[in-house]
Amino acid sequence: MSEQRVNFGSKLGMVLATAGSAVGLGNVWRFPYMAGQNGGATFIIIYIVCVLLLGLPCILGEFIIGRHGAANTARAYSRISGGSPWRFVGYMGVLTGFLITGYYAVVSGWCLQYIFASFMGELNGDPAYISRYFADFSSSPLRPVLWTVAILAATHFIIIRGVRQGIERASKAMMPTLFILLLIVVVSSCMLPGASKGVEFLFRPDFSKMNGSMLLAAMGQSFYSLSIGMGCLCTFASYFSRQTNLVRSAANIIAIDTFIAILAGLMIFPAAFSVGINPDSGPSLIFITLPNVFQQAFASMPLIGMLVAVLFYILLSLAALTSLISLHEVSTAFLSEEFRMPRPRAALVITVVCSVIGAFCSLSIGGRDWLVVCGKSLFDVFDFVTGQLLLPFGGFLTCIYLGWFAPRKIVRDEFTNWGTLSGRFFSLYLLLVRFVCPICIMLIFLNQLGLIG
Repeated sequence: MSEQRVNFGSKLGMVLATAGSAVGLGNVWRFPYMAGQNGGATFIIIYIVCVLLLGLPCILGEFIIGRHGAANTARAYSRISGGSPWRFVGYMGVLTGFLITGYYAVVSGWCLQYIFASFMGELNGDPAYISRYFADFSSSPLRPVLWTVAILAATHFIIIRGVRQGIERASKAMMPTLFILLLIVVVSSCMLPGASKGVEFLFRPDFSKMNGSMLLAAMGQSFYSLSIGMGCLCTFASYFSRQTNLVRSAANIIAIDTFIAILAGLMIFPAAFSVGINPDSGPSLIFITLPNVFQQAFASMPLIGMLVAVLFYILLSLAALTSLISLHEVSTAFLSEEFRMPRPRAALVITVVCSVIGAFCSLSIGGRDWLVVCGKSLFDVFDFVTGQLLLPFGGFLTCIYLGWFAPRKIVRDEFTNWGTLSGRFFSLYLLLVRFVCPICIMLIFLNQLGLIG
């Protein structure tokens, strides 16, 4: 038996905190532009299928390992594997979460800058000006670094207060606030002239656009959006009580995550279509395309346009912060437990080191030659190594281990809460983690490397 461990104080707090770890920029930013590039409603249907066949089993797998281990991700994998070499999958998850924290904080900091810029009217101008504004800001040697440190400091303040008083309490405040802000911007967007074209694009499927590339894109987005393979879900599951229904919790988190992603599309598509812009502009969507969209859409009501832009970047910052909290917690829990370090000190070490990583990643965007590796900026290197190598590889190994090597009794006991819940879907779960998930993840991996498409 594992030693006594602090649990989330309530079922609502547990669901909101764990959903917050999944809800992030992947939902509010990446999902809309991926849908825009891949046919809108058709992509969404495929995405939902992928979430059910790939996301649900993978989340459940991390829950099983995390709750059984009742420890940080590295120790949880070690406990369920009996100290076999499979324990290194847990260390890979901790490393992945740690590396992502550093460069993810850079983009999160940009969101804070854009709250300020929207409020001060700095984003008013022609498209060329807004594009230059982002290029000048992101390559600046000072401002992006300060915002990176600022959002990591906010994350640190929450983490040091612990699971119940910090993470759970913050999630109870931020997740409903994020949802309310999202609804406000959705309503504002859908009231614009011509917004119905965006709604139609989002909800009327055109199956003639379906192809292999769209399927791979939907699978990749489902993996990215749900924060699989970076230790967050496993770490949070270590704080679950023995009475938590893992299957239902995983389903609730997927439902919240997917609903917010679709709402994000409903926020962006109507506004973009109302001014004749198709929101398929990739990573530049939220910092170049959308400021233009807000400015044009509310040209006759500049004050309303400014307010909508400010609310949008506030909700974006909240989404980023909820993910940063879970990423930070992965490394903090590991450092605290493995090195017997007081939690505040462990959190401080992670905050400081990630601030340094974030600073170098931010500086590399300015084209500084000493921060370029193999022709890529340090920021892009971190993104590539974590997003295209470590995440899919870690998810693949977790599925292989749970499906073929983990003690069957442990997996079944966690799945059924030691026989108190129905296990009629257990055989289906094993089928998915043994065959369907590994094959899908391998296809995502090869697609991201450009080997298939």
